[in-house]
Amino acid sequence: MYPFIRLAKEIVKFRSAPPLGLRDVHVSHHRIWPWDLDFMSELNNGRTLSIFDLGRIPFAMRSGLFRVLRKRKWGLTVAGSVVRYRRRLTVLERVEMQSRLLGWDGRFVYIEQSMWVKDGTCANHGIFRTALVGNGKMVPTEDILKELGVADTSPDLPDWVAALFTADDSRPWPPARV
Repeated sequence: MYPFIRLAKEIVKFRSAPPLGLRDVHVSHHRIWPWDLDFMSELNNGRTLSIFDLGRIPFAMRSGLFRVLRKRKWGLTVAGSVVRYRRRLTVLERVEMQSRLLGWDGRFVYIEQSMWVKDGTCANHGIFRTALVGNGKMVPTEDILKELGVADTSPDLPDWVAALFTADDSRPWPPARV
């Protein structure tokens, strides 16, 4: 089940936090609960994605994006993600999540997120290709930036991020049905 109560807690917690600029990092802290675990007693990979939502949504809120979403009746979506898992997270472990904007292109906004444990080890790292949707179609990034009052150009995406999504774009869609 989606962690709606935890999401509500994050929204309340950060509703009065200072706004974030385009280059700022949103930092949040989360605990791994027993219901987050898989049968190997470690954080379930699907739940990891849901916990990343708990950082991405307040990040969007603090950047002013939610105001725009309400005004324009747009929605948020994840169009692709790549996550690297490097350390097991177990019950009651506490993580610090860092969420930041990497850049954008004409269609997508790229967000980087990572979870860190107390000893400074990165447990996992994700890159999320996100978009806004309205009236059943994607909203051009140019329109989003205009609504946010941003005239800045995108920082260059790291080469490895651009390569990941270039490779993803070359993947056939829909996949062959077997």
